[in-house]
Amino acid sequence: MEKLGLAAILCLMMLTIPLIVQSKEEQPELISIEKENTYNQMTEEDTTVDPSPLVDELLENINMEIDNPLLIQSLNESTINPSPIAFGYRANVYLGHWPLSYQSESSDIHWDFQNVNKNEVNNIAGEKNEELYYYQIEEKHVEGALTAQVTKTDQIKQMILQKARAQHDVPLTFKTVIGKETKLSKTYTVPPSKSGVLKANIPMVKDTGQVTFGEVYLELKGTKKGLVIKNVTKQEVGAYIPIANHLTFEFESN
Repeated sequence: MEKLGLAAILCLMMLTIPLIVQSKEEQPELISIEKENTYNQMTEEDTTVDPSPLVDELLENINMEIDNPLLIQSLNESTINPSPIAFGYRANVYLGHWPLSYQSESSDIHWDFQNVNKNEVNNIAGEKNEELYYYQIEEKHVEGALTAQVTKTDQIKQMILQKARAQHDVPLTFKTVIGKETKLSKTYTVPPSKSGVLKANIPMVKDTGQVTFGEVYLELKGTKKGLVIKNVTKQEVGAYIPIANHLTFEFESN
């Protein structure tokens, strides 16, 4: 009897607890303006650098990830080779303090990150429907940026860009431009006694993670050489990266 009473109380409590439903925000349509853009937008090229066979061997022998393309290129171009008769020879060649790698921890698209245009139609006194369409009034330049102050900014941007491009199938660049008089043929209806507003937004990817720094040495031991990384530090950093030649739109009629 006591068990039945407890069960009834639990059922009553469950009925009185409000149900929480998580609703995912509707993703706006991402529209390409690559053909319509009056500004010839050039996206940043992928700067991935493949290590040479020798450098690949050096990288495999250290317990640390290195994906900085500029550092790999510098190692590829290195001409330091131990002499085949340098028995007992030892030396450490300092190659500099480098950002070694970037580890992405989260990467999300902000669909309406920055407004770049607004078109309006006032049909309050009208007697028939009016059409509203996207027409870029002014040329707009939108630049991405890092979220923290770091050294070797350009190198870190390239590493973050590589990781973000691997996660998102969209054209990412740290600078995008929407040309004046860019327009689309799609129309939005504004009925009588209403006014309409069409906002155009640049979407961006926000990628956050951690960059690893270290001092890089080339260690020579007789006829062998290897990489040594010293004084390793880590720093939290992120970036806002615009999506090139793409817009999202917000239409309001009231």
